Amino acid sequence: MRKNFTVKPITHYKLIIAVSFFLTTFFNLSFFKNTLGVYDFSGFSALYMLSLYVVLFLLLVFLFSLFASRYTTKPILILALMVSSSSAYFMDSYNIVIDESMIKNVLETNLNESLDLMSVRLFVYLFFLGILPSIIVFKLPLKESSIKQSTVHKLLYTFVPLLVAVGVMLSCSKFYTSFFREHKPLRYYVNPIYWIYSVGKYTASSFEEKNVQLQTIGEDAALIPEAHAINPTKPELIIFVLGEATRADRWSLNGYERETNPLLLQEDVVSFSKYSSCATSTAESVPCMFSSFDRKEYSHAKANQTENILDVLSHAGVSILWRDNNSDSKGVALRVEYEDFKTPKNNPVCDEECRDVGMLAGLDRYIQKHGGEDIFIVLHQMGNHGPAYYKRYPKEFETFTPVCRNNRLEECSREEINNAYDNAVRYSDYFLFKTIEFLKKYDATHEVAMMYVSDHGESLGENGLYLHGMPYFMAPAEQTHVASLLWLGESIQKELDYATIKSKKDQAFSHDTIFSTILSFFEIETKVYEKEKDILYDARKY
Repeated sequence: MRKNFTVKPITHYKLIIAVSFFLTTFFNLSFFKNTLGVYDFSGFSALYMLSLYVVLFLLLVFLFSLFASRYTTKPILILALMVSSSSAYFMDSYNIVIDESMIKNVLETNLNESLDLMSVRLFVYLFFLGILPSIIVFKLPLKESSIKQSTVHKLLYTFVPLLVAVGVMLSCSKFYTSFFREHKPLRYYVNPIYWIYSVGKYTASSFEEKNVQLQTIGEDAALIPEAHAINPTKPELIIFVLGEATRADRWSLNGYERETNPLLLQEDVVSFSKYSSCATSTAESVPCMFSSFDRKEYSHAKANQTENILDVLSHAGVSILWRDNNSDSKGVALRVEYEDFKTPKNNPVCDEECRDVGMLAGLDRYIQKHGGEDIFIVLHQMGNHGPAYYKRYPKEFETFTPVCRNNRLEECSREEINNAYDNAVRYSDYFLFKTIEFLKKYDATHEVAMMYVSDHGESLGENGLYLHGMPYFMAPAEQTHVASLLWLGESIQKELDYATIKSKKDQAFSHDTIFSTILSFFEIETKVYEKEKDILYDARKY
């Protein structure tokens, strides 16, 4: 006679121990891999690796026990499993870390960008490390305890693991002193502790930013009379192209051996070969580069609480338009005219996805509508957004082959990844060339110029790293060394010595220069302008 199979109820804390063991063992491959890359574990020193495993396990037991109760244990553990499974996938696959900046990126990523990251392996991680264990946790019956038992267990499973973890670290103090002081980046890979910490930081900063009054800057912005005496009848028409994930070392303009800029090489442009970003992600770089703050002074809270360069231009009477073929403006264009070009409704050049060149459509109407006014237009590219670089350009731009047609970059060869990425760079070359062609039409009626700057760079497998978003202090040059370009029309060259600007092409510049350089283009004087950060300053003819 068959007997019904029943599972005996277990305590909250036995469940916590089981899940903590599971998380420590299967979710921290990147952490242990990177640690092994730093330390030479052999002989007795291999005990240090074992101690790391034990300490991580004990800290997880402590953390989950701290918030354990009849109603919270299962939801917390299920949440930890689900989020940690996806975190483990991205860390194991791309060697990225889940810090506060990455949390912000995730929350601001749109559906199309998210789809580029989907893969069979991601679903394998989610199913076997997230969904299946979560179902087991949900189904397991928990044993009821009296208030006295619950209190004793709470104290036991909260403080004993913590004390033992501290004891282990003290017994290996020499190793842990080195671990915490000299190899701080390793802690970014601890899953789920570091992403929990990052979510806490992001949540705290978000609460701080709410209900804060916007600080006005540059209300004194006004046109410089001497400048407008040269071309009094010609308004400014400046297009700022905001690039995406484009490395300076992948431009043939900067000496790259491949011909990735065949069209721009025909134009009289200045490519700044040593240009650095202020962050390694779009969510941080975009508000930073349009703010009045240096990279070292910048914070997301400051950016949200303070007007940016678009506001200052508005104070001076400049007409502003932001067109976006990326995710969005990251809060920069909240107070100016904004148009979404990720949709065929607005963008007439769409196939597999809407193309950057479509952002030029209809700009003639905008310029005519604002005849006689100074105009500043921002075109936010899709550019080289990864990991699906092969989607970032039409088929006719596939010059370098074979290409990686997989968003699982580690499954492609370096040659395939580089080919797909470089093809996307060639499409940006085409888009920038078409933008210059567009501006040339207005050289007789306006002082025209184009400035291009990428928001951040991109890792393409160097040292096992892919994509971007590493904490700035540990980010490789591939993620911070970005492409930047300047083109001036003939009219504006009456006010600027182009030869002086060209002589700066190999000087070190950064996103810190954008704010004051844009003010300089429009010949605007204000207290927030800093001539030391103006690339054009010593090229002025007045």
